[in-house]
Amino acid sequence: MLEDVLKAEIQDAYRRVLEGLELTPRYGQRLMIAEIARTLAGIEADEAGQRVSNEHVCVLEAGTGTGKTLAYLLAALPVAKARGKRLVIATATVALQEQVLHQDLPALKAHSGLDFDYALAKGRGRYVCVARLDQALDGGEENATLSLFEQSLARGGDDFQALVKELGDAYGNGRWEGDRDSWPVAIEDGHWRRLTVDHRQCTNRRCGHFGACAFFRARRHLESADVIVANHDLVLADLALGGGVVLPAPGDCIHIFDEGHHLPDKALQHFTYRFAVGGALRWLKTLKSSLTELNQALAVQPTLARLLAGLPEAINALEPRLGEAFSLGHQLAGRPQGLADGEESRHHRLAMGRAPEVLREQAEGLVVIFAELSRTLESMADILRESLDPDKHTGLPREQAEVWLPLVALLHGRALEAHALWLAFAETDPEGEPPRARWLTLERFHGEPELTFSASPVSAAHTLAKSLWGSTFGAVVTSATLTALGRFERLQERAGLANRYRYQRLPSPFDYSRAVLSVPRQAVDPADREGHEQAIVDFVEALDDHEAVLMLFSSRAQLRGVEKALSTARRERVLAQDRLPKRELISRHRARVDAGEGSIIFGLASFAEGIDLPGDYLTHVVITRLPFSVPDDPVGATLAEWIESRGGNAFMRISVPDASIKLVQACGRLIRKEADSGRITLLDRRVLTRRYGRALLDALPPFVREIDGVREV
Repeated sequence: MLEDVLKAEIQDAYRRVLEGLELTPRYGQRLMIAEIARTLAGIEADEAGQRVSNEHVCVLEAGTGTGKTLAYLLAALPVAKARGKRLVIATATVALQEQVLHQDLPALKAHSGLDFDYALAKGRGRYVCVARLDQALDGGEENATLSLFEQSLARGGDDFQALVKELGDAYGNGRWEGDRDSWPVAIEDGHWRRLTVDHRQCTNRRCGHFGACAFFRARRHLESADVIVANHDLVLADLALGGGVVLPAPGDCIHIFDEGHHLPDKALQHFTYRFAVGGALRWLKTLKSSLTELNQALAVQPTLARLLAGLPEAINALEPRLGEAFSLGHQLAGRPQGLADGEESRHHRLAMGRAPEVLREQAEGLVVIFAELSRTLESMADILRESLDPDKHTGLPREQAEVWLPLVALLHGRALEAHALWLAFAETDPEGEPPRARWLTLERFHGEPELTFSASPVSAAHTLAKSLWGSTFGAVVTSATLTALGRFERLQERAGLANRYRYQRLPSPFDYSRAVLSVPRQAVDPADREGHEQAIVDFVEALDDHEAVLMLFSSRAQLRGVEKALSTARRERVLAQDRLPKRELISRHRARVDAGEGSIIFGLASFAEGIDLPGDYLTHVVITRLPFSVPDDPVGATLAEWIESRGGNAFMRISVPDASIKLVQACGRLIRKEADSGRITLLDRRVLTRRYGRALLDALPPFVREIDGVREV
């Protein structure tokens, strides 16, 4: 039961916010507040505050216009404070993160009567390392060998030194807080990598610049915040490190995952391993040529001398084995001589994720060598860290340890990643369980052939169930699109969400009868490629000159083909993705509409989500093709193959539900405000001719339907 005091506090805060912001109460928003408060306040805990109940997660689909952010903040914050927990808001996109941080939280604090502090959490790699910045200001390359390893870094050009001086001045006088995102212009990746460190390279309190550290300064602010704004990636990265490393421990948090439909894919990315053979051979070659310098600097310490003495043997064992893996990979991919002329890249997926025996044997050998190399480099890094502690007497001068730790830590990280990848290729998947996806990618790096081995689980469900849902005190997952074909099963399957959790689809405030969903006579089955493309061209030519249109394509090739085939007059009205930055494209589109002109945006899948063009800025959404996933995705293809091998129908179980979600998202571009109206046109006849078509249409909001020019009653 929700305690009366908490209930009254939430109701009072909601009333104050509505009055202060002059908002109209929404039925869906009130339901969302009630459901979140009921779930979170009903969590049972022991005397130590640890959760003992298992009905601690609620999953809420709430469409655009519900007012999701205010709803979950108003409901969860009082409960979190009453339970002594921290509220972690995790978004999938920077745009929503900035909205929560700069609009929603300040508005809530100003009008709700709730007393709380909030802070933004970012990973270490978003902050400048003051030690590295100081080194760069002093003349740059204290460790030239490290720079050689960081392949993409340009060496000490004037532009880098000018940037370093600007950053140093701004940080020194307090005009800049040290995070990459707040610098007014974009900083090149290569330059930034020279100025930041990862968790292995950071020396924490042993660093002479610890007191001025941008990352730890931000961490100190986090420690006192009631609400922490993060993103999905940071939450998942923290869990992968064991939890409680960057963010508070999961058991001390209530998590809100906004844009929650992204979470399964984000999780998969965190458990995907890659290994570029050419890149590894390059860093091993550089290490080999740097051994003399390493010995001169570090071999004064006996243990380091012994560890360094073992490195040549490891390198000499690795180089021929990696050369063999390179040749074998090309043979398995059907390209023993490398990529053909004009071929930019090529994926070769291993059937059912199974590595051939010869590859598995190679992987087993590489696992052993990389395990030994990882242990050696870890031991070296530990000694270097200890040497930074004035209370420890390792026999190595602190100055030497400070210079060489970043390089050794970098190499340790690479060796660990390599070990994880080769272990994934050496292991046999458990019987009856979905296999790992394993694949090879042939490409070019600076004109030279490159071969990358990759491995990924086909589902993150087990990991999320254990590491996230099993460890958090309480959680809310919300988004405008969580159901597929009107049901939560697909999300449960992908995100490891248990049946016992609470699920609800909230009513929308929009009147969808103000929009028409049309499948016109011009709609063609995309199997007729030329006919389908011509139908799209004809449709674009016939559009009203004053319409504000978003056309969504499933392939860049078709987008370019249609654009090229248009008449000159019509092409001048088209703003095509990739020809302009997204922000500039949207700005030009709005300017044309403001001037009373027509405008047509050509976009790919990324434009089906996150584009916000309310009112007259968008009156017509055209979906050229049903949004089925590209069949060459190795992870999806492996899962589909496994399902089929067990007598299942992968197309109906995966492809159709996933297409349903994407179709709802695409249609959701049209109605953004309560007064919006317009038309959605689907130029793919399969929605009428295939048995899954009716299910896809029925999962859409209740638009007025118009089929072949006839409106359904």
